[in-house]
Amino acid sequence: MSFIGTGFREVALKIKRQRTRMVLRHERRLLQKSEIDLGREGTVQAANFPELRNEIVALKKLEQEQKEVALRLARIEEGIKRIEEERQQIAREQAEAIAKLEAEKKPLFQQRNQANSTAEVCERELAGVERRIQESEAADRDLLKQLSDLHALDPAPPDLETLSAGIMAKRARLPDKRAELVRARMGSADAVRAAKEKLTSAESELAIVEKNIARTRSEFEARDRKLSESIATQQQAARDARARHQTVEERKNPAYLSIGRHLSEKGVAPPNAPHLLEEAHRRRQAVDLQLQHQAELARLSALIDKQELRKFYFSAFSVLILLAITLLVVFQSPRGREWLPQETDTILSINAEQFEHGSFAKRWRDGQPKLWSGLIGPAASVPGLNPSRDTARITRALTTNENGDTREFNLVQTRRSLAKVIRTVADDRNFEKRPISGLPVWKRRPTSAATTPGRPDFAVARVGPATLAVGTPKEVDELVEVRLGIKPDLKITGQLFDRFEALDRESALRLISRDPADLSRVFHPIFSRELLEASQLIGLAVNLQNPVKARILIKVDAPKKAGDVARDLRTNAQQWLRLPESPLLLYSQLPEIQTRGDSNLELRFTVPENSAHLLLERLAGTDVPETAVATY
Repeated sequence: MSFIGTGFREVALKIKRQRTRMVLRHERRLLQKSEIDLGREGTVQAANFPELRNEIVALKKLEQEQKEVALRLARIEEGIKRIEEERQQIAREQAEAIAKLEAEKKPLFQQRNQANSTAEVCERELAGVERRIQESEAADRDLLKQLSDLHALDPAPPDLETLSAGIMAKRARLPDKRAELVRARMGSADAVRAAKEKLTSAESELAIVEKNIARTRSEFEARDRKLSESIATQQQAARDARARHQTVEERKNPAYLSIGRHLSEKGVAPPNAPHLLEEAHRRRQAVDLQLQHQAELARLSALIDKQELRKFYFSAFSVLILLAITLLVVFQSPRGREWLPQETDTILSINAEQFEHGSFAKRWRDGQPKLWSGLIGPAASVPGLNPSRDTARITRALTTNENGDTREFNLVQTRRSLAKVIRTVADDRNFEKRPISGLPVWKRRPTSAATTPGRPDFAVARVGPATLAVGTPKEVDELVEVRLGIKPDLKITGQLFDRFEALDRESALRLISRDPADLSRVFHPIFSRELLEASQLIGLAVNLQNPVKARILIKVDAPKKAGDVARDLRTNAQQWLRLPESPLLLYSQLPEIQTRGDSNLELRFTVPENSAHLLLERLAGTDVPETAVATY
């Protein structure tokens, strides 16, 4: 197995070589920077070395180009400054011109408003005169009609002449009044016409001033826009000049680098910056040290046996392949099972955490201890286990054989490790330990029935990291055998488990049965006879929050029957969704019914509080004596 140590040693050397390469790259960058700084400050001293003549000539050319670029940049910036001053002058002129025009516009605007109000007053006066003329004409027509009606009476009234004379006198006064109104209308019409002419004149003068304001503003905006474009062009030229200046500065770095390296080799330092020579020497020493370290690592790596290194790589590659296959198998494996017998007909799952958080459930559990103990069954008898605090989920599975005998299997899933519970059971002298294929099972001794509370035929076994099997010894032994694979379990691909998983796992209570007609023998009646007879498989999920919500899954024999059941549930919900032997209904509002596939129905509804309470009591068997269940 020496190849394993050889392989790890080579891996360590590779890591060190990679780190050395990174450090060497960093030190070389710092050395280059220090030599460039030395060359920039030592250009005067470089004139003493004829071999650096070419670098000095190149630097002079580049510096001359930089001066030309700097001069062009100064001219551009001066032009931008002049344009900005011109823009500010234009802005001031525009403000003055607009202010002058606004001053001319103000009296014209007031005149227009005054003329408009005068025209409105005249139009109201004219409208009033017209209305009075129409009222006069209407009064004349009314008097004429009264006169006609008076003469049409048969027999004629005795004072016909007097009444006729009164009406004629009223009619005689109307022409004078109408003539006065007509003269008033003509005067009002003349006033309206004069007011409108004055308003039109004021509006035309105001429009001329507004047009002048708009023209002035557009002219100044055009000039400002032209100057803005010129500034943008100049600014782009300035950016290009700065970029060119920076490019020329970077082109000087190779010459500075060559001068700096030569000065460093000769040990010549500029008088104004002698520390730059020391910095360059220090960086050179750091680079040489890293090169020596890299060569030493390469020598050690060359001494390693290549055959053993190939063995190590092959082994590592094989382990990675096996790990990948293992992970693939783990992630592709099916979900965890409930580890229940294959012949399970009914499953009741209780989420203890939801019972702990639900306001209704917590109040009922504290007020009625028998209700909680009846729901969880044998789980209440486990030594060292507090079901309300330590339990996450309790699963009760029930099967009925051909003789009609019911067997119950109980699984308790805890919130934490089972070490404390197993230690408590193992230390209890009332329990005896016996293994089944290596898996320990603790059974309560028959002699302890008189001194120990609980049933004497009680056993407990650990069937998972946080799962206990509890109940009678025979049922616990069978759960252990199912867990070990000795007996077939309830497959997760089966119809019952599929529908059970379709129910919400976060519900406080889940119930499912593939023999609905047998539910009345297992629990006190919770579904109506019509619903049980129509179902081939039925499931219930209850959420005990406020308000209480429930969900029912139903599977029927044929698609056509599914439609009939849905119709009956909608039209006769009070008969189908009621608690048997009780006036209570399962719903407070009509349920929402959905069809899933060809023969599956789903019902969602809100449950009244008293109905939910009675439902839990019947599942726990605490509502009526057990003898009363057989009457259903």
